[in-house]
Amino acid sequence: MIAVGTRLSDFTTASKTAFQNPNVRFININVAEVDAFKHAALPLVGDARATLEALRRAVSSYRVDESYARCIVHWKTLWEKETDRIFGVQHGPPISQGEVIGAVNRASQPEDVVVCAAGSLPGDLHKLWRARTPNGYHLEYGYSCMGYEIAGGLGVKMADPDRDVYVMVGDGSFLLMSSEIVTSIQEGYKLNVVLLDNHGFSSIGGLSQAVGSHGFGTDYRYRSETGQLDGNYLPVDFVKLAEGYGAKAVRATTRQEVERAIADMRNHDSTTVVVIEVDKEMRVPGYESWWDVPISEVSEFQSIRAARAAYEDAIKRERHFEMAVADRS
Repeated sequence: MIAVGTRLSDFTTASKTAFQNPNVRFININVAEVDAFKHAALPLVGDARATLEALRRAVSSYRVDESYARCIVHWKTLWEKETDRIFGVQHGPPISQGEVIGAVNRASQPEDVVVCAAGSLPGDLHKLWRARTPNGYHLEYGYSCMGYEIAGGLGVKMADPDRDVYVMVGDGSFLLMSSEIVTSIQEGYKLNVVLLDNHGFSSIGGLSQAVGSHGFGTDYRYRSETGQLDGNYLPVDFVKLAEGYGAKAVRATTRQEVERAIADMRNHDSTTVVVIEVDKEMRVPGYESWWDVPISEVSEFQSIRAARAAYEDAIKRERHFEMAVADRS
């Protein structure tokens, strides 16, 4: 496995469960020694392009077995079929997040750029987005920076004004720093903002449910007379918010409306926002991936105790790498 410029974090290694075969070895190319040495790798510390060029010359005669090449083609074909299934699931309304990603992917041109940062969208885009040209996929994975999306999209557009930029953002992240829409209009840099509304912090809500905590405090709901946040959903009007910033905004509900609204974005000469309600329960599967999120060892909730038992079983799959330290004396 050749890893280029990655920290080999939880996202990319499924919390060290993705590489179970003990024969898997790593070559890590990184400017940071701490990351180059991870996973007991052969560390290549240096600039990515220069190191790859040197590595290519060193291994130019190497070829994998034909059976291995066929295996990769087979699994790639299966994944393309699964992606098509998710894009065409025909759910709702409210429609699924996977369908929205598919609609944006189909409507965008090969030279366009998609931008995202936080919530469940980065994980889903990582699995589903079909990038067609270099520098067309701009995501912030490292620290889940909520609010980065529109500001980051503005930076991408300023760097290359000839490319259309699609900013995909959840409602929770949008509310943190949506005001950069004003800057995009002021400076004349058009953004295509696709806002997915699931009425709260659904990514954290799903994680909370997975650890047995019932998604506490992750929905935009009124506090009811019970004292809990279990009342009706707050009527946040994202179309009016975007229009108040000076953007052209429209709400799309059905799959046909979504596809038409995203296609129409190309016809506008200033920032446009399409607001789409999505079903937070219709998630893109995690497949075999797992995230090491520790769960309370002691709790009065049966749901948390059950989640803890499942966690203790799942953590056994983590592969721990041991590194031999060279004697530099």
